[in-house]
Amino acid sequence: MKTLWSVLPAYNEERSLPPLLERHLALESALRGRGAGLHVLVVDDGSRDGTAAAAAAFQGRLALGVIPHGVIRGLGAALRTGLQAALARAADGDVIGTMDADDTHDPALFVAMWDRLAAERADVVIASRYAPGGGEIGLTPLRSLLSRGASLLLSLAAPVRGARDYTCGFRLYRVATLRRAAAAWGEGLIEEPGFTCMAELLLKLGRGGAAVAETPLVLRYDRKEGASKMKMTRTIARYFSLVRRLRARPLPDLRNEPGAPAA
Repeated sequence: MKTLWSVLPAYNEERSLPPLLERHLALESALRGRGAGLHVLVVDDGSRDGTAAAAAAFQGRLALGVIPHGVIRGLGAALRTGLQAALARAADGDVIGTMDADDTHDPALFVAMWDRLAAERADVVIASRYAPGGGEIGLTPLRSLLSRGASLLLSLAAPVRGARDYTCGFRLYRVATLRRAAAAWGEGLIEEPGFTCMAELLLKLGRGGAAVAETPLVLRYDRKEGASKMKMTRTIARYFSLVRRLRARPLPDLRNEPGAPAA
């Protein structure tokens, strides 16, 4: 049975995780009806609240593991830990999903994303705010402008065919493709410590030949508990640094192997 591995990097998400994991219960039921399974991996990145306990409360209701970072190491390290853990457990025919743990993303969309992955023979499907039908609710005008500006910068400086939304972390990956990328890059697959890690991973995959597609996403920022953890000025500066660094390095070929089956 094919499995979706949902990786949730989390920092101080004690209040947001329970409703998000309840949504995963509905996702599990939908996947079961399609003959597929679900496994959730929560990476607790040194939270100071009850994030780990909130996640652990769903063990027994969901196939769920909690992976602790004793101290905060940043989103990039938490994402790397989660992907490594999923790749160690997953079969090549499985898929790995990533999303924010603040309940602004609805995991029910993973079903349409998996369909898109198969229909387009894609390696990565992005839940995109900028695809037709996508949008944002509850985001400040400044934050929206900066997010769009970052995606525009990346699309001009380091374009990835099929991508409009370069910064959203709500994605679905073909395991076989991520496995090839991890073998090629090693620990360098994700080097960015902060929010720019999502753009970094997309650029390394997409510019390495991985096929990218998008599904529209309506971002529900109105459901977010607490203030954003992103430092805008620092993040924008990191995008410029990321583009310069990647444009100066050769990228390994990650294209689908001939005749590889669709997910």
